[in-house]
Amino acid sequence: MIDLTIRQDILERNIHTARENGVIIPTLRQMRHPEEIPGKIQDRLRHVGLWDVDPLNLFRITWKNQPVERGGLFSPVPNYIELPPALTGVPARILCMVGKWFPTGCHKVGAAFGCLAPRLVTGQFDAGYHRAVWPSTGNYCRGGAFNSKLLGVKSVAILPAGMSRERFDWLSQIAGEVIATPGCESNVKEIFDKTHELRREPDCMIFNQFEEMGNHLWHYQVTGSAIQEAFEAAKRPGDRLAGACFTSGSAGTIGCGDYLKEVYPQMKLAVGEALQCPTILGNGFGDHRIEGIGDKHIPWIHNVKNTDMVIAIDDEDSQRLLRLFQEEAGRAFLREAGVDGETLDNLSLLGISGIANVLCCIKLAKYYELTEHDVVATVLTDSAAMYGSRVEELAREYGPYSRIDAAVDYGVHLLGLRTDAMAELNYYDRKRVHNLKYYTWVEQQGRTAEELNALWYDQEGTWQAVHWQAEALDRLIDAFNEASGVLKRL
Repeated sequence: MIDLTIRQDILERNIHTARENGVIIPTLRQMRHPEEIPGKIQDRLRHVGLWDVDPLNLFRITWKNQPVERGGLFSPVPNYIELPPALTGVPARILCMVGKWFPTGCHKVGAAFGCLAPRLVTGQFDAGYHRAVWPSTGNYCRGGAFNSKLLGVKSVAILPAGMSRERFDWLSQIAGEVIATPGCESNVKEIFDKTHELRREPDCMIFNQFEEMGNHLWHYQVTGSAIQEAFEAAKRPGDRLAGACFTSGSAGTIGCGDYLKEVYPQMKLAVGEALQCPTILGNGFGDHRIEGIGDKHIPWIHNVKNTDMVIAIDDEDSQRLLRLFQEEAGRAFLREAGVDGETLDNLSLLGISGIANVLCCIKLAKYYELTEHDVVATVLTDSAAMYGSRVEELAREYGPYSRIDAAVDYGVHLLGLRTDAMAELNYYDRKRVHNLKYYTWVEQQGRTAEELNALWYDQEGTWQAVHWQAEALDRLIDAFNEASGVLKRL
């Protein structure tokens, strides 16, 4: 469970810091229902840009932001797009939650909030003393550094050196310190090694997204309910939510599957990974280019017992489709192939991991022979805005993009997707995957075998208990805001 033990002396200092910096902390309920955010805050948000370093942007950690760069408030339905059969090649409807309209352009800012907020409002984290350390394969440390900046907290961002230039350029202006670890997305061990070093420094507090239950809780509460609302808004008579697919970085996002399975128990929940590093599928290892997902281990917060399928995605598919979707020749070809203008405009909302998520949905739809009455949901973690440098690199590697290139990429890397490199998970398949946690978390990270067994056998006492903590956390946040008095003074 999330530790909600109060450290009163530090809590009082945090309240004083919030008062000085004009910080009001949103509740999980307000992130689910932003229409309930006090009018005084909404009035001020009309003058704040989506990426502005302003504490009010904490209230934009929601899937319901209006899709504008500045001054937007909230929509009644979460931001999502539907990808048509002309693009996907399958009759099933694929709904994609859009991450671009979060501050930082990625929904990971919510996961980072879910990890930091509990320790801040309990006094376990000292805002005037501690540095918040954000180990990440990319977007999570961006969200953590941004939240830290809004809250007046010192931060350390850790991410692999092989991540896109856009991430490093932005972090250099926001994070207190940026550390590039060796390797690419799949080099999570090197990230852990660096956090071990920093853990020995007394002013460093580690927010490890791979084990923080606050990450799981945020997605269970906020992303889960957002997908439910999007499906209910989009469904037609006879439609059912047949599945949901999420590539596993920290396994935070797939936590929303616990929520969705409670509402739609017949749906299939699939986890995606890179074919070049098939840890879940085949206990494998390797490097890959699907930015934003990390592997060679099973995250502590992945509720494997609730996962029905693993789907491996070839990173070459994601790279080729990034060019197809972003190059003018690619869009022109798709237009000729019958893809409508609105969908073409929306392709800029797909970053590399978002493309991988969509490919998971297509493979799941093919495997289960889904029909036009079946809906599969996923998330677009970030957008193509994070990968302009990658498109340039691909152009240098492969040369100018032509209509022939587009035809090949569309036919081979999209319509030609097969149902290989995927597997349904039975009880003992899931237990095999769960048992892999032992080697990372018990042998390396200090967890116990008893804790590991509790994740598998004691579902209500662990996962369900975490889910039930949302109301307790919200009460602590409300009490924190009441004590700071910032909202009253607005």
